[in-house]
Amino acid sequence: MPNQDEFIPVYLFAGFLEAGKTRFVQNALEDERFQKGERTLLLICEEGEIEYDLSRFPKDTVFPHVIEDASELNPEKLDGLLKQYRAERVVIEYNGMWLISDLFNAMPDDWAVYQAVMIADASTFMQYNTNMRSLVVDKINACETVFFNRFTDDMAVKDYHQIIRGISRRTDIYYEYPDGKTMFDDIEDPLPFDVNAAKIVIEDRDYALWFRDLMETPEKYSGKTVVFKCLAVRQLNFPKNMAAVGRHIMTCCVEDIQFCWLGAFSERKFTPRKGQWYTVTGKVEIRRNRDGSPAPVLLLSDVQDAEAPAQEVATFY
Repeated sequence: MPNQDEFIPVYLFAGFLEAGKTRFVQNALEDERFQKGERTLLLICEEGEIEYDLSRFPKDTVFPHVIEDASELNPEKLDGLLKQYRAERVVIEYNGMWLISDLFNAMPDDWAVYQAVMIADASTFMQYNTNMRSLVVDKINACETVFFNRFTDDMAVKDYHQIIRGISRRTDIYYEYPDGKTMFDDIEDPLPFDVNAAKIVIEDRDYALWFRDLMETPEKYSGKTVVFKCLAVRQLNFPKNMAAVGRHIMTCCVEDIQFCWLGAFSERKFTPRKGQWYTVTGKVEIRRNRDGSPAPVLLLSDVQDAEAPAQEVATFY
């Protein structure tokens, strides 16, 4: 694994066709705050009506290369392009119909995403969200910022806000109006449970929100006692006093339902019954994965049989 100083910075701009990605990237590469003379490999994975004006970039700084097929995205090809242009960093205008996870898997080990932005046309975003929800979720989950352009006064900010927050609570949201004015979305999203309570009680309808918040900000829950309803399973490689407790969560559609769980440890052997729902009480402890990332686990203090929730698959709505 390369040292941090040896990473190649990658700036990712995602979004659907004609969303305004090219204009956004063009402006970024013309901005002196972003473009300080670095040799930049510009990977163009989707060509719309607008083309890049290379004459507006400083000489020998931006080197465009068109990726026509997703099969071209592989470590050998990308590393070869970097060396061919002797680039110091990479800017990617990504194809809206390709999964970002495929890009991440295709990048060389010494490439690191420094910034990921989704550019969305506000006038067509709702249609994409209805018809291509899984692709919308894919982009928002990977990007720390969503930039809605072509936003007009007759559009309801809360509708766009709700969709983004239903997928990610971390993503910053901006709206650009036709007159060039840009507005930051500062709507507060209080959690539907009290994180400072002696016991944080997670209602059935709030499991998806709580689990995502736990995974995104685990330190917030360190040492806190939580109570929630769940299924529990054991795997052969688990210690005798460990089980996986959690629920199935649907982010956007039936195809993406996943069992979202955390390891739960008890003082004595815990043998869960298949299909049985439980109400568990336990204290959150933060341990570390092999790569050093936080891994919240639950130290069980009580387990009770429970009835299945009215909606067994948890959602963010």
